[in-house]
Amino acid sequence: MNDENRIRRVIIAGGGTAGWMTAAALAKLLGKNLDIKLVESEAIGTVGVGEATIPTLHLFHQLLGIDERELMAYTNATFKLGIAFENWKDVGQDYIHSFGAAGKDCWACNFSHFWVKGRQLGIHHDIGDYTREHLGAREGRFAVSPRSERTHAYHFDASLYAKFLRNLAEKHGAQRIEGKIEQVQLDHHNGHIKALKLDSGKLLEGDLFIDCTGFRGLLIDQALHTGYDDWGHWLPSDRAVAVQTGKSENPVAYTRSIARESGWQWRIPLQSRTGNGLVYCSHYMNDDQAMEQLLENVEGEPLIQPRVIPFRTGTRRKHWNKNCVAIGLSSGFIEPLESTSIHLIQRSIVRLMTFFPANGFVQADIKEFNRLIREETENVRDFVVLHYKLTDRQDTEFWRHCRAMEVPDSLVHRMEMFEQGGRVYQNGTELFGESSWLQVLLGQGLMPRSYHPIVDMMSDEELARFLSGIRSDVRAAVDSWPNHLEFINHYCKARLE
Repeated sequence: MNDENRIRRVIIAGGGTAGWMTAAALAKLLGKNLDIKLVESEAIGTVGVGEATIPTLHLFHQLLGIDERELMAYTNATFKLGIAFENWKDVGQDYIHSFGAAGKDCWACNFSHFWVKGRQLGIHHDIGDYTREHLGAREGRFAVSPRSERTHAYHFDASLYAKFLRNLAEKHGAQRIEGKIEQVQLDHHNGHIKALKLDSGKLLEGDLFIDCTGFRGLLIDQALHTGYDDWGHWLPSDRAVAVQTGKSENPVAYTRSIARESGWQWRIPLQSRTGNGLVYCSHYMNDDQAMEQLLENVEGEPLIQPRVIPFRTGTRRKHWNKNCVAIGLSSGFIEPLESTSIHLIQRSIVRLMTFFPANGFVQADIKEFNRLIREETENVRDFVVLHYKLTDRQDTEFWRHCRAMEVPDSLVHRMEMFEQGGRVYQNGTELFGESSWLQVLLGQGLMPRSYHPIVDMMSDEELARFLSGIRSDVRAAVDSWPNHLEFINHYCKARLE
């Protein structure tokens, strides 16, 4: 081992969700061999709208030994079983993309093939009737037991989540430095980042730098000029306005995504309040119009002044460049439609720990890290673009544009495979599984023309019993669950001040 090349000093630029998730993971899992410093300024706010998650976050929490009940009480969290998409296929037509598996697959095909033939036989039950999480979301029920599969996610206060992780990170030796970064100093020999100079004059020297400075990309972009691939031609929304309102009396166990004339509105219930926002395209709606539309469509009185958040969808051409790794918004952004921002932070952190350059930087590892992150990000991009492209809406210029726009060839391939043969394409590095693609493809109105021949191995009567049995099992399970709010009050009631 060459001690001269050994990575010992890790500098994390920026706090927020991305910074403190990174600090907590590195400190807890690799911290005995590292000097970890996080620099952030109280004067610089965070975006702070990432309040909805997906079930993969359980894996991150397991790695860090985080107790679910403690975390939820601390962050005023409610449970999330999926996302309700209202007016997306067309005005007045709604569906839910729930977590969990739809029905029962077989070795040759997924459950949707059995469901499609059932429809042809006159068995017209919603695909969600074959999924516990879907039915539970619709009926306001929820339960979890110690041995149950973690197919739920959370709505939580993102600022409190960052604070919770900060406590964990500092407990394991990470050090927070207060200050604004005034200058990024480069090594003129190899172009690596050498140090960060703060407004206090303090110099933070490091071996590995993590850029969590948000959309500014202070290290990865402004210092290293890494480049950015803009995806605005596929994801036309480029701004959001966000506001918090009073709490809901009976919070639902799902995120609401309500399509509006030039974008969509989110509604996220916490124990203490409700998060609201409108994502929109500035080409079709200005900031004043967006703010007015949002405030007209919230429940309860606003607790803060609405704020506008400009963004640009896309990705860095390299997420790891030289001795700098971009994590969070500095690495790119896919709008929050499917609550993937925190997941992509988590994946970057886990990948970094997998490829951690303990004994110096290995270009083959850096190249593979970038390939894997890029591939996963593009898969998520395609899933989000699908919601815009596959619509019957033609009532506004925005939706006519989305319906007519060209989309990535990879998404065209997925849609064609499903429409022609009912197959859901998966490439092995997917975040969203077959059940997720299935629910959104069907919810947006794409129906397969055929089904797999193995389904015909069942007689019509056997198929009817098979489908009925699954529905009965789902119904029996959900009927045993308590009311969502009752479960929260018993399991993880927030410690509100």
